[in-house]
Amino acid sequence: MRQTFTIARRELTSLFFSPVAYLVLGAFGLGSTLIFLMSFYSGEPAQMRATFSAVIWLMILLVPAISMRLFAEEFRSGTIETLMTSPISDTQIVLGKWLGALGFFIALLIPLSILTIVLAFNARPDWGPIFTGFLGLIFIGGLYLAIGTFASATTQNQIIAFIITGLILLMLSVGMFFLARSTFLSSWWREIVSYLWIDNQVADFNKGVIDSSKVVYFLSGIGFFLFLAVKVLESKRWR
Repeated sequence: MRQTFTIARRELTSLFFSPVAYLVLGAFGLGSTLIFLMSFYSGEPAQMRATFSAVIWLMILLVPAISMRLFAEEFRSGTIETLMTSPISDTQIVLGKWLGALGFFIALLIPLSILTIVLAFNARPDWGPIFTGFLGLIFIGGLYLAIGTFASATTQNQIIAFIITGLILLMLSVGMFFLARSTFLSSWWREIVSYLWIDNQVADFNKGVIDSSKVVYFLSGIGFFLFLAVKVLESKRWR
């Protein structure tokens, strides 16, 4: 695990030296603040539920910008050769890069933490749903980053990695929403599609509920896309 954490620390440090990362930080801070202010006025319940629900859509645009460089930049610059010839397994490389990106994503949530403190100064919020809401955001961020890690491993072009990630995220959110309500699918297929719909899985966290089946959904999704990223990386060794 030491090698994995070394890669994670290296990735996290490199992200903080990237201008794109600061654009993402600024856009997320501004976007989440505007969303918070839209529901922050007298008479409204002291909660972050509406903010968390809207921020998920903001993440569809911004999280791919974090993950697009994970492998694509290594391929473009040729530094992937050094990484792949070092005594580190592909699984450790993928896991390390994902953990580094997840660390940056958690730092991305600092503006939301500040907004929560602002809410606490003006009202008496129920801290349970706020805590589980943050947990849900970390789970969904981890899944988005796992998808982005896989997409970045498939190409040396960061823009293409961004587009692939964005399309998969839109399919799991907007696409599954409409498919779950379609009439040409059987009820059995609609249940499967409804289960795959990300927003359906994260809704309970915003209500203050931690459902083990939802946790399994996110952990299995993260594991699945990181597994795909490892397989893509393995295939590139033989080219």
